[in-house]
Amino acid sequence: MENPEKLLDLLSQDARLTPAQLAAMTGATEAEVVDAVRTFEKNDTILGYKTVIDWDKTSKESVTALIEVKITPEKGMGFDEIARQIYSHHQVESVYLMSGGFDLTVIIKDRTMREVARFVSEQLAPMENVLSTGTHFILKKYKDYGVEFDPSDRDKREVMMAW
Repeated sequence: MENPEKLLDLLSQDARLTPAQLAAMTGATEAEVVDAVRTFEKNDTILGYKTVIDWDKTSKESVTALIEVKITPEKGMGFDEIARQIYSHHQVESVYLMSGGFDLTVIIKDRTMREVARFVSEQLAPMENVLSTGTHFILKKYKDYGVEFDPSDRDKREVMMAW
């Protein structure tokens, strides 16, 4: 395949594109597209596929929090082992190593603010290498995973999703 990054970019924007559509958009054959996607899945370039859902339009209650974490890195392991310990918890959606005033950003989702507070106070803050945490609750989503959550864009999304 001549331009594998273009294929990956297209899939990151819309994983529902068919091999025929991807072939037409990349100038490759359908067989080349299928082979490339299989290779990307096997070598962990493609790690998964995600559907973006506006949970505010459902009856499911949940709260998302961004937690700033300052840590003391593990000798010989850096930040990696502590990050693994943190992301092993089911509430944790994302963990990022940061530059600036804190070390890790942890994004968690739980049913209530109380459950988020319990996670921070009972699971995260007591960890041996954690120096401090700062929790910020997400009040409203405007855009997530490149998808706008604006009702005025409804017509644009409906056209995009007419399959």
